[in-house]
Amino acid sequence: MSMYWILFIGFALLSWLVSSSLQRKFERYSQIPLPNGMTGKDVAEKMLRDNEIYDVQVTATRGHLTDNYNPTNKTVNLSESVYYSNSVAAAAVAAHECGHAIQHATAYAPLKMRSALVPVVSFSSSIMTWVLLGGMLLINTFPQLLLFGIILFATTTLFSFITLPVEINASRRALVWLNRAGITNVATHDKAEDALKSAAYTYVVAALGSLATLLYYIMIFLGGRNRG
Repeated sequence: MSMYWILFIGFALLSWLVSSSLQRKFERYSQIPLPNGMTGKDVAEKMLRDNEIYDVQVTATRGHLTDNYNPTNKTVNLSESVYYSNSVAAAAVAAHECGHAIQHATAYAPLKMRSALVPVVSFSSSIMTWVLLGGMLLINTFPQLLLFGIILFATTTLFSFITLPVEINASRRALVWLNRAGITNVATHDKAEDALKSAAYTYVVAALGSLATLLYYIMIFLGGRNRG
């Protein structure tokens, strides 16, 4: 039990540090304007056109760092601070989300796999906490319940790890295009790259934290069986 809390606190602290660093970098890079004056909306629309994608709409959405690509209705949704901003951070975020649109258009395998898991993960997340709690309480009399909870949790862990190549690939596509299209230059490209790498670290920490928690539940299950 003590080892779990050490891991839990460690990952919580690491997650906070990575998130704080990401916030600071985006705030700093949001103050650095693009030399060509393009906004996040302009960058997104140009990247889509350059990749011959004409059926995806770029929209503004409320919130901070709420940017996403929705494959269901084919929209690149940019937070207002990105949509209207002429900054290195806005360009990096807009291009990253368009990277997902390109993945969708080209049937990128990890994205297809992640999309297929969405309904499974949605179902698992809706009941997982209660199943795991009940499983730990009944570990000595009904261990199968905890095993079922572990299987549910494993789907969310798998989802976290499949997300990694999806996000990293989207950032790679974004950076290549930003450089090739001349959106960023020698003075700004490394800042866009730094911002996207920091964003990727949040997914890495989340995946490792999920794996550590999964292993903890497996240890409880095995320990309960050995006691039985």
